[in-house]
Amino acid sequence: MAALPPIPRLPLVGDPLRRIRVPADLDAVTHTGPEEDPADAGMTRDQVEAIWRSARRLYRSGVHPALQLCVRRDGHVVLNRAIGHARGNGPHDDADVPKVAVDTDTPFVIFSASKAITAMVVHLLDQRGALHIGDRVADYIPEYARNGKDAITLAHVLSHRAGVPNLPGDVMDVENLADHDRLVQILCDAKPASRPGKTLAYHAISGGFILGEVVQRVTGEDIRTVLQREILDPLGFRFTNFGVAPEDVARVGRCYATGARPLPPVSTVLERALGKKPDDIVEASNDPRFLTGIIPAGNGVASAFELSRFFELLRRGGELDGVRIFDERTILRARSEQSYREFDLTLGFPTRYGLGFMLGAELLSLFGPRTDQAFGHLGYTNTIGWADPQRSLAAALVTSGKPVLYPELPDVWALMRRIGRCVPFA
Repeated sequence: MAALPPIPRLPLVGDPLRRIRVPADLDAVTHTGPEEDPADAGMTRDQVEAIWRSARRLYRSGVHPALQLCVRRDGHVVLNRAIGHARGNGPHDDADVPKVAVDTDTPFVIFSASKAITAMVVHLLDQRGALHIGDRVADYIPEYARNGKDAITLAHVLSHRAGVPNLPGDVMDVENLADHDRLVQILCDAKPASRPGKTLAYHAISGGFILGEVVQRVTGEDIRTVLQREILDPLGFRFTNFGVAPEDVARVGRCYATGARPLPPVSTVLERALGKKPDDIVEASNDPRFLTGIIPAGNGVASAFELSRFFELLRRGGELDGVRIFDERTILRARSEQSYREFDLTLGFPTRYGLGFMLGAELLSLFGPRTDQAFGHLGYTNTIGWADPQRSLAAALVTSGKPVLYPELPDVWALMRRIGRCVPFA
């Protein structure tokens, strides 16, 4: 690839904000995938371009080496673009490091946005009568009842109310991810921090492993195999599973720790939730052992195009392109409110949860203004997939930079608000 054009911002050695080299000519590092006429979706070209200007502004913050955005309205892909580099333009990459341009098909680790996919595998098994989300985890994993965890249900886990939000930090060591027996033992030996159902505390890692093990006990197959066969293959997805095949590792865009290094108390909260320091998690996500493992809460791999398509399936009531996966009532149950602006003891702010989804709100919402019917999930950090039935909208923002705090953080909120304002109510 040709050298980048002159740049307005160069990260210096020891740059406390850990920013990328932002090209002066953004068009030179922009890729546009297939898009449809906005008029067919009841939108205008000006509305679409206003959304993309907000996305470009977020990219100019310098904390995202790559950014993808895909917006679907009433089934039409009105915006499908990527900007930046899949690898080679990180904050500490030398100027002469080969740079690989991102495109709309480049897959990235979507971190906690994976939880929505995990949840829907569980809901699908419930739909088919293989399990029931009201059942106890110990009904499927008898040894899980140890240390007073016998009353925890699948619904408690899906809604982050199980009382077991944290696991030992070495669970996320890449050399341990393939040790299935050890992981199950850690899950079963865990001691609850509170009575199930009593408190809301985001289960950043633990909940996914619990649900993944339940799926394996019920089906005899790992959750990756079940997801591929029952959802992804019938709909022709290329990625959007937990990890990738070894031969696809090189295709996955690299994640970068960017922005100011988090300090206490923010770093303390994140380390408690993730089990490791944030920068260590980001670096681990680029390891082939991470990328080929199964971490139901955090190593889904998808492009914004595919992640938004997954949410389009849910927005449409479980049927897409003539293929029905879910009953409509299954999705309605998954979206049903379990926590109403309750203070989350892990994240440190009030929020709404369904059975596997973060829910929107009329005022303060991840998904923009007046989005009380929206549902989706945030991924660490600034990655998000969601559907908004009131707007006939399904969308995804995928970013490769993993900043926690940086001056342009409001640009993320501005982008989500712009989408909410430009996509009309149905």
